[in-house]
Amino acid sequence: MSIIFFYFIAINFTTYVVMGNDKKKARENRYRTSERTLWLLALAGGAPGGYTAMQAYRHKTRHSSFKYGMPVLAVIDLVVLAMIGGTAI
Repeated sequence: MSIIFFYFIAINFTTYVVMGNDKKKARENRYRTSERTLWLLALAGGAPGGYTAMQAYRHKTRHSSFKYGMPVLAVIDLVVLAMIGGTAI
């Protein structure tokens, strides 16, 4: 397996965990992870993990930028992975 595939797994796992942690902080009225950070993780290739976390935790599903932007970015990430990583999917 290529390093690109391992990077993709790691960034998506990280994004999933950060989104879940942000949801937990939101419930507890604690200091939150910024939306900028969430978007930067998604832009770094973690959008599929971010979208999965949105659905699993029902987090950021009312924000239209996340509701529509995250799935589009996830598809782009997967297409780029397929193009760069070959048969990595």
